[in-house]
Formats: sequence, C-alpha cells, structure tokens
Amino acid sequence: MPNVPITPQTIAPPAARYHLGVAVPDGSRMLFTAGIVGERPDRSISDDIGEQAVEVWRSIGAILAEAGFAVSDIVSYSTYAVVGNNLSTVMAARDAFLGDHIAASLLIPVPALAQPPWKVEIAVIAAKQERTTVSGPD
Repeated sequence: MPNVPITPQTIAPPAARYHLGVAVPDGSRMLFTAGIVGERPDRSISDDIGEQAVEVWRSIGAILAEAGFAVSDIVSYSTYAVVGNNLSTVMAARDAFLGDHIAASLLIPVPALAQPPWKVEIAVIAAKQERTTVSGPD
C-alpha cells in the first residue's frame, strides 16, 4: 500500500501543488534528511537561489538513491528560503525534480540561513513500504 494523500473536503484546499497531509502505512521504512543546501560536491555555491535549489534537489536525489528510495517515496518536504529572493525559481526546481509526484509541503521565508551564501535549505521525509517475503516450508 503506497503513501496516501489526505485532503479533507471540509477545510480549505492547498494553496499550491502539494498535499495537506500524507498517511504512511504501517511497516514503512522512513528516511529523514538533514537540511540540504545548494553546495556542489566541491563545496562551491552559486549566488543564484534557483541554481542553489537545483543543486539541493540533485543532492536529495542522491540521498534517496543511496538509501534505496525513489522520488515517489517523498512524503513531505520543508523549504527554508531567504527573503528577498525569487521563490518562483525555487518552486521551478522543485517541480522539475518531483515531476508528477506531489507531497506535503512547508515553505518558510527566513531572514538568513546558517551561512551567508546559503539562500535555500530543504529537508525531506520519505517513506517506503517494505516488501514482506513469504517463506515456504523448510
């Protein structure tokens, strides 16, 4: 059973392309990332928030793959973006990475992140239903 989107008809719908809630089935394996920033593997970083967001999602993709997860396993993500930057480029990077997948989402404008060059930081929660194997008689 996959993760199940929760969108009650009795409350206001999402303001953008995200689910209000996502239920994770029992027996799922969970993955929680740290806040990922837009540094490249060589520790360099673009001054452009959109380019940083592309790098963030590339890094998240690498973490998912390393742990045996797929983009479709993302349940929720939280985005922290420095105020005064073009957030549409952050959303475009997200949409390019997620494709048709929709998850629960949180966007928090902040005055600054932990390091001055960082303009966007994203943390992801993913869940994957574990396959159960049926063993036959010995």
